[in-house]
Amino acid sequence: MLVRDLVERFEQFAPQTWAEPGDPIGLQLGSLDAPVHKVLVTLDVRPEIVAEAISFNADFIFAHHPMMFHPAKNLDLADPQNQMYATLLQHHITVYGAHTNLDSAPGGMNDWLATALGLEDTTGLIPSNGSGATPEIMMGRIGNLPEPTTVLNFAFRCKEIFNIAGLRLISQTPNAPVKRVAVLGGSGSQFYPEALAQGADVYVTGDVSYHTGHDMLAHGLSVIDPGHHIESICKVQLTTLFKQWAQENDWPITVEASGLNTDPFTFL
Repeated sequence: MLVRDLVERFEQFAPQTWAEPGDPIGLQLGSLDAPVHKVLVTLDVRPEIVAEAISFNADFIFAHHPMMFHPAKNLDLADPQNQMYATLLQHHITVYGAHTNLDSAPGGMNDWLATALGLEDTTGLIPSNGSGATPEIMMGRIGNLPEPTTVLNFAFRCKEIFNIAGLRLISQTPNAPVKRVAVLGGSGSQFYPEALAQGADVYVTGDVSYHTGHDMLAHGLSVIDPGHHIESICKVQLTTLFKQWAQENDWPITVEASGLNTDPFTFL
């Protein structure tokens, strides 16, 4: 089996043309024509993930976050990022990234997050700007809770759902009722006006900046920022999906989710 066999099946599920303009998705390093026997699924590609892949004897890393957000300016191996590329090449490990195309895909990242939050009757939040996206391909999700709760109680529920040590609550009305919830994985703070326009009582997204937080408060919107790392939900989901495809297509591969936490932040 070749890397391209898995990639072509995945791109039926989440085509590259659904990605936001300029998103550096797709093949990151290696060759689509390389043989694949073991796949490691991860959120991020960091040196510790590469070491894990080597210990697992993986020859393919499938990541949500592209490994190369910024092009290398040189190949000086004193730079840890460049050394990581060299290590991957030395061990013949191919790397592929699926980012905003997976975010927008039906049954993809934002549906996984919405399901984890218990949302019902979900619809898309923001139209995708991908060149091949049709009107039903959208970023984020918005839906309703089965039973209303309060902003504060829902924030504590998010901590439990995503198994995180802390989160940031942006709200002037923590005791207000919550029924309608919008969610957008990753960094989605700039899209809070869309959450407001669609009647969200709470917006769940990551990486909210100080000044944007003030703007959210001024507009009367409650926002829960559980961090960017909640997208690690993709590891289990993609692993399950790849195993299903392997069984359906009789692929001779082993698929494993990374067991490492790549969240750079520690709550004290």
